[in-house]
Amino acid sequence: MMLPSFRNILKCCMALAVIALASPVFAQQTAAPSAIAQPAVPAPAAAASTVDPVKTARAVVTPAIHDLSPWSMFKNADIVVQAVMLGLAFASIVTWTVGIAKTLELSMSATRLRRSLKRIAESRSLAEAQLALGNHDNVLSALLAAAMREGRISAGLSSDSGIKERAASSFAEIIRAEARRVRLGMGALATIGATSPFVGLFGTVWGIMNSFIGISKSQTTNLAVVAPGIAEALLATAIGLVAAIPAVIIYNHFSRVTKGYLELVGRASGAAGRLLSRDLDRTHGASHARAAE
Repeated sequence: MMLPSFRNILKCCMALAVIALASPVFAQQTAAPSAIAQPAVPAPAAAASTVDPVKTARAVVTPAIHDLSPWSMFKNADIVVQAVMLGLAFASIVTWTVGIAKTLELSMSATRLRRSLKRIAESRSLAEAQLALGNHDNVLSALLAAAMREGRISAGLSSDSGIKERAASSFAEIIRAEARRVRLGMGALATIGATSPFVGLFGTVWGIMNSFIGISKSQTTNLAVVAPGIAEALLATAIGLVAAIPAVIIYNHFSRVTKGYLELVGRASGAAGRLLSRDLDRTHGASHARAAE
């Protein structure tokens, strides 16, 4: 049942691709030239000697006035160039969406983590630190929970170094998971920043190619006739740069911000490790006191 459905979808996609690729040629074959020579009206014999042939030749080719606003150029562009422009506009929307979302996420996460570190600054044990944090759910609470779990599981073992090593391994996993979380969306920014100029250049090349085909059909090199098609093609490159430049800037900015946040997470890991070490020393100290008694 799945195979016929897949074939039908494939056939539809191929048909749409053929229509999209054939539409520029079809549009050029059916479109009338922008400048049409008007039939000459015979003049009276008496006034024939006063007609200027240069002025008559200039009056024959009168290019139409084109609206070169961005929206008009988009509407008059080829279907492939329009698809490129729409794709680049969507990429620009994704860039700003990721930028705003990551700004809010990183700023809130860093603020919560700094406040949590201040709350446990005077704590003397893991239990006291968890009590100070309360219901705050962040990476520090996960680190403290991992340290307490390791201490509970390893109860009765005399090797403190082994407990600390296993706790450090758990801390590293939590830090890697947090790094993956805060870097989510950065790959999209890198892809958009790297590929958008080339996608826009593809739309420009395609549009200029169609413009030269139209020039050969109209058999004129008048700049007023040639300029609109070339301007529509160059608009694709402009939109590509509009999408790429903010993506690169936002990516570099968040690379620095993410690095600073991960350093803060490292401080939280160190704080959890120190609390675990104090608990272990306190436990062994109590054991030695009981043994001495």
